[in-house]
Amino acid sequence: MQQFTEYVTDVLIIGSGAAGLSLALRIAEYCKVIVLSKHSLNKCSTWYAQGGIAAVFEDTDSINSHVEDTLNAGAGLCDREVVEYITSNARHCIEWLVQQGVLFDVYDLDLPNKINSNYHLTREGGHSHRRILHVADATGKAIETILIKKAMLNPNIHIIEHSHAIDLITSNTIGLSSNCRVVGAYIWNRSLDRVERCYAFTAIVLATGGASTVYQYTTNPDISSGDGIAMAWRAGCRVANLEFNQFHPTSLYHPQARNFLLTEALRGEGAYLYRPDGSRFMPDFDLRAELAPRDIVTRAIDHEIRRLGVECMYLDISYRPKKLIRNHFPTIYKKLQALNMDLTSQPIPIVPAAHYTCGGVIVDKNGRTDLDGLYAIGEVSYTGLHGANRLASNSLLECFVYSWAASVDIIRNLPTSIKQVHQLPPWNDNKVISYHDHRILLNNWKELQRLMWNDVGIIRTTKQLERALRNLQLLTTKSICASKSNVSISDCSIKFRNLLLVAKLIVQSALQRQESRGLHYILDYPTMLPNPQPTILQPGVKSSLRSKE
Repeated sequence: MQQFTEYVTDVLIIGSGAAGLSLALRIAEYCKVIVLSKHSLNKCSTWYAQGGIAAVFEDTDSINSHVEDTLNAGAGLCDREVVEYITSNARHCIEWLVQQGVLFDVYDLDLPNKINSNYHLTREGGHSHRRILHVADATGKAIETILIKKAMLNPNIHIIEHSHAIDLITSNTIGLSSNCRVVGAYIWNRSLDRVERCYAFTAIVLATGGASTVYQYTTNPDISSGDGIAMAWRAGCRVANLEFNQFHPTSLYHPQARNFLLTEALRGEGAYLYRPDGSRFMPDFDLRAELAPRDIVTRAIDHEIRRLGVECMYLDISYRPKKLIRNHFPTIYKKLQALNMDLTSQPIPIVPAAHYTCGGVIVDKNGRTDLDGLYAIGEVSYTGLHGANRLASNSLLECFVYSWAASVDIIRNLPTSIKQVHQLPPWNDNKVISYHDHRILLNNWKELQRLMWNDVGIIRTTKQLERALRNLQLLTTKSICASKSNVSISDCSIKFRNLLLVAKLIVQSALQRQESRGLHYILDYPTMLPNPQPTILQPGVKSSLRSKE
């Protein structure tokens, strides 16, 4: 395959969601930026985010209350200092979004629940106050639309769509004697079917999202393939808390829309969860009932489905005013209408589905990873905010606070950047699992997702985790054997390579945590241990349970 050295920039941002684009807009006044999107700009997890952003805007609420809610949801594994940092910087980051043109919902005289804020704030599980800013039930789409428009008009931002980052390039591979740092990336240009390279003078930023596509049932699009986590690991960065995979309690149970999310804001506005016989069950599991944190609600739903031997539970908000339902949840209402269901008049069938990766690449408060020049922001990162379970609507908040923090650090380092381009090494095709027969790749991908769902799911056992690790190794061996004679790569082969690696890291992390905490519930160890610590894995080092360095 012919090689191309096409791009040189100050900062390369890999990922075009909320974290990536907001960072690009913040730094574009000071430097040249390339934003890499592996699909079209609007195909990202942000686009599908329904709920909103958690922040204190109500007079009776407080940052301290937001901190305590986050710590409680995180089941003892949040970094308090980080939680305080993020919640304290929430408001000015949201005000920056408003300045960009995002129009969050405001109070409507025809709707109840007015509070002392110009914004209509809703409440979600684990929150003690109404503090979720939203744009109906399509907050992510509204934000992403504005960010895309602004980025496309900025002359210092070069957007490259349909191009997939394959691997990072470090200084030691090009013979530089200085401290090892990231200098570039290999990129597969899907439109031109070729590998290209990009040299970045100052920084490369991973804003690639999580890895929920590792599971058979997920609320995420297939772009959530753990790319940034895998690339950072291969480059030598540590990862943490990958055993904590959040399963959203309420994914629509329907053969034509198996990954469609029913936002937690529905329960915030009064929706109840019912068994098939019409009886509520959440009060039996937690005093907060439907507004308990997601890990508790998810396990309760899973427990009732297994206990009764049924396919689903039901979510019902039909007792609330029809106008409120249609105005606040227009996206969900229209989607259900298309499936011959009516949110205003009937219970909706739901099941849990994989939703969010609470662990990720370890970063500091500026978003810096272990590798000099490499940043990670958004779901790809581990900041210490989420702990053992993410509090609802803290995810977008983390994106915007850390894109701001990273921008400050990157701008500060721009004057020290050496603007000299070094020759990047050619791409080695053998680094990627590739297939002549696309069907083999898809079958192996499905096998990976099934074994992760069955053995590394909502409730686990040590035996299941050990079996999963063995099967993942067998799948790796089978995949390598299948690809030995083929050198062509594809979007699917790059994703599968990354998912296979991240799946192993998830299982290794889960085996290290010999307790049940938050999203990691293991039957062999049903109780929580005192003095919990993050699970940190380091390339080339046997994993262990130890404190964050």
